[in-house]
Amino acid sequence: MPRPVIAMLTDFGTKDHYAGTMKGVALGICPDATLVDITHEIPPYDVLEGALQLSASYRYFPPDTVFLVVVDPGVGTVRGALAAECQGYRFVAPDNGVLSLVFRESPPQRVVHLDAGRFASPPVSRTFEGRDRFGPAAALLASGVAVDALGSPRSTWHQLELPRPSTDAGRVTGQVLQVDRFGNLITNLTRQTITGVGAGALTVAVGSEQLRPIVATYGEAPSGAVCALFGSSGYLEVAVNGGSAAERLHVTRGATVTVSPG
Repeated sequence: MPRPVIAMLTDFGTKDHYAGTMKGVALGICPDATLVDITHEIPPYDVLEGALQLSASYRYFPPDTVFLVVVDPGVGTVRGALAAECQGYRFVAPDNGVLSLVFRESPPQRVVHLDAGRFASPPVSRTFEGRDRFGPAAALLASGVAVDALGSPRSTWHQLELPRPSTDAGRVTGQVLQVDRFGNLITNLTRQTITGVGAGALTVAVGSEQLRPIVATYGEAPSGAVCALFGSSGYLEVAVNGGSAAERLHVTRGATVTVSPG
């Protein structure tokens, strides 16, 4: 049988011991697990960025992968803690909306609140639940424990209120949701979103830039030029070939992006 996979996504960074300690706990419970770092570089407390990074990556993992997601500004508070099964995968995360995009793509088959205290590592730290609650839960799932065994069923959970594109007068308006490490501006606009604009040439407007046409690759634009294209996650991006669109345009998350005919 293939080795179980635990994929980790956190805002812990790699300077401190947190990510490594959580891995040690997981391996102590499930020594056969393959541990994969999706990223530990989510900006501190940035639940939306965690949700976006998880959504962009999870479906490329083998079936039965357990995703251990700890971006948790509410650590130690009364916010819930979840284990879920969805699309053939299992997820362990705080109930703060970090699973919103996964659950939006496909409703989970089962969700439980991690209230079966016997599965945690006592005493549970109020400041490091990744080590004492989430890590053990993920390792137990990887070792074959069922989601239902980890807690009581939940029918509701926290969902992020994500901005949705709007259409008016033949123009679609969206928003920059993410800036990646290359300075690419990733929007909430997909190919399907802009199909109603028209089948002809389109103009993408962001900041002071009017971009046309939408290109297929970064290299189709001249070196140093600003361009628009659909990136690997399927969302419209604004980029600079060989540079940073965020720096060039002085644009960050929340900026308006419009697509119109012409």
